[in-house]
Amino acid sequence: MSYGYRGNGGVIGYVHSWTATKSGVWDTSVRYANQLSTPPDQPGEYQYTTVGSHTFTVPSGITSVCVLVVGGGGGGMYYNNASTTFSYRMNGGGGGGLTYKNNISCAEGDTFAVVVGAGGSRGAYSSGSTAGGTSSFNSSISATGGNPGRYSQNTAGGIGSGGDSNQSGGQARGAGASNNGPGGGGGAAGYSGTGGIGGNRYTLNPSSYGATAGSGGGGGGGGWQTTPPGSGFRSTGGGGVGIFGLTTNGAAGGANILAGGGSGGGQATGTQSEVGGLYGGGGGGASSAGQGLAGNGGQGVVRVIFGVGRSFPSTNVALSDSGGNVTVV
Repeated sequence: MSYGYRGNGGVIGYVHSWTATKSGVWDTSVRYANQLSTPPDQPGEYQYTTVGSHTFTVPSGITSVCVLVVGGGGGGMYYNNASTTFSYRMNGGGGGGLTYKNNISCAEGDTFAVVVGAGGSRGAYSSGSTAGGTSSFNSSISATGGNPGRYSQNTAGGIGSGGDSNQSGGQARGAGASNNGPGGGGGAAGYSGTGGIGGNRYTLNPSSYGATAGSGGGGGGGGWQTTPPGSGFRSTGGGGVGIFGLTTNGAAGGANILAGGGSGGGQATGTQSEVGGLYGGGGGGASSAGQGLAGNGGQGVVRVIFGVGRSFPSTNVALSDSGGNVTVV
């Protein structure tokens, strides 16, 4: 093993710089190993996009990390009768919560538990849809998934906890038990604000029960479809949230208009646009099985970044800031 010396991270006057010639005046007050092969705190990242449990092992030379955690979106509900004329208020699922935490101290070889929450499953009125799964880093930094869609009830989004910013996913809401159609899925939470509210086609007061845009970079709330089958009695999923830092808010969904993904996230997809967007969008509801079976929620995600001068929500957190040192799990 070779040893060298450094002060302030490298050659004096150039903090954390590293040159092939290593020229300059060296500070001999601090000794550390492998100076010639591994500069300290090189930029890089791990993206955990596979649902389930994982282990993050701190790479060589890394002394701190920043993490972003998004919970899964809740699944939408549909009525189990196949008629296309029903207009029951079967709500979509809530959007997943979001949290981030900067400057978590660590050392080479340390391990942290990572969990990626699944999107909630759509379900019939007779059996029920399911909530989105909770995503977490080291257990203490977590984002719960959106609640499942229910008949004639507003559906709450998930919420982040343990981070520097803990935000809630959008709810799915509506008015009346029937005659107004189902509620769209809630948008995923943003970096500094909530996800958009999924609305329904309320004929008397659409401004009070329509979808809303996300805030703080969150996904927009889902709207509804007026095209066959169903003639307006099925809805769309909420928008997801992007993982590469705070940017724009996701636009609200509307009549035949998909919700926008916040911060570059995905919007609702699927044959009838009912599926919640990546990451964390709530699935849209449907008034009956003859109108699309509602939508599953978008899954959650965990992103771990490292390197000098990087922090969420927007300081050197773009994919390019990891210099190609990217691992997707």
